[in-house]
Amino acid sequence: MSYQVSNFMDNDDIKTLDQKGPFRVIEYQRDLSVTPGSAITAFYCAQMNVRKRQVVCDLKEAPITIQAGAMQWMLGNVNATTGVKGVGDFFSKAVRGSVTGESAIKPEYTGDGMLVLEPTYRHLLLMDIAEWNGSVVLDDGLFLACDSSLKHKAVMRSNLSSAVAGNEGLFNLSLNGSRGIFCVETECPREELVEITLNNDVLKIDGNFAIAWSGSLDFTVERSGKSLIGSAASGEGLVNVYRGTGKVLMMPTAKMPNV
Repeated sequence: MSYQVSNFMDNDDIKTLDQKGPFRVIEYQRDLSVTPGSAITAFYCAQMNVRKRQVVCDLKEAPITIQAGAMQWMLGNVNATTGVKGVGDFFSKAVRGSVTGESAIKPEYTGDGMLVLEPTYRHLLLMDIAEWNGSVVLDDGLFLACDSSLKHKAVMRSNLSSAVAGNEGLFNLSLNGSRGIFCVETECPREELVEITLNNDVLKIDGNFAIAWSGSLDFTVERSGKSLIGSAASGEGLVNVYRGTGKVLMMPTAKMPNV
């Protein structure tokens, strides 16, 4: 390695929040690029945990697959590819992208250099696929990056009613593998996430507050009551239902209506 980076991760304004495998999540403690007109807003943003965050990837650890358009800069011996291994692979990825709403082509980066992703005010969570028994399903639009050894699949809901009125699509992105780290972007910090473990049981959520769930669970959208009258009486309507054995990661404090 012939390069040297100064005033980046050694900057006293930058804090490492988490590090797993090839990924490191950093956070800027204060926004120093302010004007007199924006200084007050920047000050209170820092006090309320509204801060810029980035993912830094060490490609010596493993090849990385990221969401299209997420790269900000790269340094050293880094090679970017489409990750497409042939016509059949391109077709399957295009179909998966069209049904999940994710980008069809997710670029893969290899080499022994450094890759830095775009900054965001959203929360960046690193998770190990082993903690999900080798298979995890993600809510739409949350995927940011993963170890390239993880396989991507489009997972269909257990019934067609899931696509009708739950403000959800019929397919979700699933990551699968025996080992590997992945990163998701969420509206909720890790400190407020609720983890629910099901053992042949049922979880019902009024809204798409689940950000990830085990691939072993059946996911449907159903009426909250056994009948239309029961649903009307409960004041709810359709609910997202997770049934079986596995776990669900939920962000109950996000997506609240304006008050």
